Amino acid sequence: MTEVAPRIAVVVFPGSNDDRDAALALEGLGADPVLHWHAEPELPEVGAVVLPGGFSYGDYLRAGAIARFSPAMRTVADFAADGGFVLGICNGFQVLCEAALLPGVLRPNESLSFVCRDVPLRVERTDVPFLAGCELGQQLTIPVKHGEGCYFADAELLEQLDAGGQIVLRYEGENPNGSVDEIAGVVNADGNVMGLMPHPEHAVDPLLGSADGALILQALVDSARERLLAAA
Repeated sequence: MTEVAPRIAVVVFPGSNDDRDAALALEGLGADPVLHWHAEPELPEVGAVVLPGGFSYGDYLRAGAIARFSPAMRTVADFAADGGFVLGICNGFQVLCEAALLPGVLRPNESLSFVCRDVPLRVERTDVPFLAGCELGQQLTIPVKHGEGCYFADAELLEQLDAGGQIVLRYEGENPNGSVDEIAGVVNADGNVMGLMPHPEHAVDPLLGSADGALILQALVDSARERLLAAA
């Protein structure tokens, strides 16, 4: 029996440039991606939402600071509050932090330089919808490309994140941006919203150097399918 292709919204902001890459990767993994313009307040019926990479609103003020006020983000917040799965990639991670859907902030890289290269990551948790296809402690190779990817949380918040299991990905070996505690990805307290600076959509084919990103996106597609089937 053919599996249902779950519809997944990819929100497009002015300045998004990885929206079609994310949609193409999701389609290749069995999803039915829908590009959703940020000014449209109502999301279609979807099983998950992806906020893609890029430079929303030119990264003016701070990366993601203006995009958080987009009409679509109010619906994304409601979707997340209802248990919907939301994945923020790079600029999408920045938007989620600015919108307070994820804890912490993203600051300019410690080097004050743009970084663009493959990085090794360590999986710290697998009981969340985005990492169910990974093994605990597994090393993933996924590229980064950002200028403001230094994740920061003060000592109190960092302790809370660690105690609550909200740190789900860490850089292994070289830290490309100076993120505190080598943090590369976090989830909210309920585990249904995740942000990461590396780009899984650029690591879905061995010809590109790695297919490890497909483990993350496939888990999202499968979780979205289960959510839609449960609601049917």
